[in-house]
Amino acid sequence: VYKRQVSGPFKINGVPLKRVNQSYVIPTSTDVDITGVDVSKIDDSYFAKLRAPAAKKSESAFFTAQTGKSEEEQKRLADKKKTQSQVDAALLNNIKKVELLKNYLSARFTLKHGQRPHELIF
Repeated sequence: VYKRQVSGPFKINGVPLKRVNQSYVIPTSTDVDITGVDVSKIDDSYFAKLRAPAAKKSESAFFTAQTGKSEEEQKRLADKKKTQSQVDAALLNNIKKVELLKNYLSARFTLKHGQRPHELIF
């Protein structure tokens, strides 16, 4: 199973930097220039989820449990936001160079009944 890294950019269509199974991606002939985009920090650990240790279940633990995120999780989320903004800034510079590409990426895509994605030409 191959996984693709997909980014919106978030400012244009609200898609964050995430990993997507290729069966959920519809390829198009549209190319986005990614020169100048630094993705050296993005690897498997970027997408890994932190596992909190399982707490013993009890009534008192339920009512005293903290719902906030740990400092480590907050730091990780802040780093992800920083990385997202850096990738978006570089992508936006390249997207602005191509006429109508921003409109194309921000358009909502849906399939109607009877449409087959493999028969569409973009």
